[in-house]
Amino acid sequence: MKLKLNVLTIILLPVHLLITIYSALIFIPWYFLTNAKKKNAMAKRIKAKPTSDKPGSPYRSVTHFDSLAVIDIPGADTLDKLFDHAVSKFGKKDSLGTREILSEENEMQPNGKVFKKLILGNYKWMNYLEVNRRVNNFGSGLTALGLKPKNTIAIFCETRAEWMIAAQTCFKYNFPLVTLYATLGKEAVVHGLNESEASYLITSVELLESKLKTALLDINCVKHIIYVDNKAINKAEYPEGFEIHSMQSVEELGSNPENLGIPPSRPTPSDMAIVMYTSGSTGRPKGVMMHHSNLIAGMTGQCERIPGLGPKDTYIGYLPLAHVLELTAEISCFTYGCRIGYSSPLTLSDQSSKIKKGSKGDCTVLKPTLMAAVPEIMDRIYKNVMSKVQEMNYIQKTLFKIGYDYKLEQIKKGYDAPLCNLLLFKKVKALLGGNVRMMLSGGAPLSPQTHRFMNVCFCCPIGQGYGLTESCGAGTVTEVTDYTTGRVGAPLICCEIKLKDWQE
Repeated sequence: MKLKLNVLTIILLPVHLLITIYSALIFIPWYFLTNAKKKNAMAKRIKAKPTSDKPGSPYRSVTHFDSLAVIDIPGADTLDKLFDHAVSKFGKKDSLGTREILSEENEMQPNGKVFKKLILGNYKWMNYLEVNRRVNNFGSGLTALGLKPKNTIAIFCETRAEWMIAAQTCFKYNFPLVTLYATLGKEAVVHGLNESEASYLITSVELLESKLKTALLDINCVKHIIYVDNKAINKAEYPEGFEIHSMQSVEELGSNPENLGIPPSRPTPSDMAIVMYTSGSTGRPKGVMMHHSNLIAGMTGQCERIPGLGPKDTYIGYLPLAHVLELTAEISCFTYGCRIGYSSPLTLSDQSSKIKKGSKGDCTVLKPTLMAAVPEIMDRIYKNVMSKVQEMNYIQKTLFKIGYDYKLEQIKKGYDAPLCNLLLFKKVKALLGGNVRMMLSGGAPLSPQTHRFMNVCFCCPIGQGYGLTESCGAGTVTEVTDYTTGRVGAPLICCEIKLKDWQE
């Protein structure tokens, strides 16, 4: 065995020699062509400083030290103005996309359980003008049903295009939107709906039948229920006192000339945009009130951390839109002309649990350039890839390790390894479609090990952030030039941060 290892080590000597020669030959032209010196200087510069010499004073970004950023696009000081700006600028460009369900099959697992497996088609896209038409029709339809400006409407639904259409409608017509996680249990949903006094509720057929049907008699204020699916339901099975509509029927009502002609009551920056209920991880979900001005300022800071955000980008939306990180990310992408393709954790990759073997997951089809992820998902990717590496033979495994370690050293210096990207990590990158240029991580700390793995194997920076629902998701995000781990970056240009002792 020892002799075998010695022979293999000798065989791999030319590999080490080639790497040394490659590094010597390629470094100088690569260094100047990629402007590596400037990137290193950007990464190492001072990014924030205290607002005064007084101990314990808050920190601000050095680029907006004298005044915090409150608006990104001139004149767009409310969310509906961001929407109008995007529609006028990107009209016929693809906006929101959803994959067709070609077939659904039951598949028996080795343990005897039956899983539903999907065969999905390509993405079908709505352009900005089509989204705008649906927003206008839905808003006019809700108005015709009796919903008044500044009266709350709730959404309890999975992440999908209809969620975003409903949200943009509420922003435009000044209906404060109450958001509830689709994963919440009956008691938490009833609490949120009763506390917010929402009289209208948007949901899906699945959630209506699995969670809401048995809870309706405990809900005090809801009178109208709107389901987003193109499915028929038996309304006779539901208690009296509730009017149940499909989203399509509300849009058709709104498209009538007598309804569509009524202009929306537009919001002001100080108007309530969202009441966002938390996930309830520390007890009962809490409703966080956000004004238009809060969200505009928060997204201004977040967008500054994503260089080159624009129509060439494609974002994959699969995290809960009831989470402030996902909602602000999608609104920002919509504003800047990025396509948003919808997905779910169960269909994200070729190996996802709802994708039939041999079929393609959403990332493979969509090929996103931007995505947000929670550490749990990145940890799962890391474990899956490393388990595949362990199945390799000695030479393959050693070559992978040599390439991994070499690129890791380059990254720590602020450089890259384009040949390793091409030869070793191309297949790993393909797990997320192959085009991801930046990922945003939030919701929990990302381990340095997983962070480095994503940098090396997916060949993109990870923007790790810290924020709260109460701060509209804004707080800190690392810059794309910062490849350090265990940090969440400097304060965004829209906020200041103060560290304070908290007595337990």
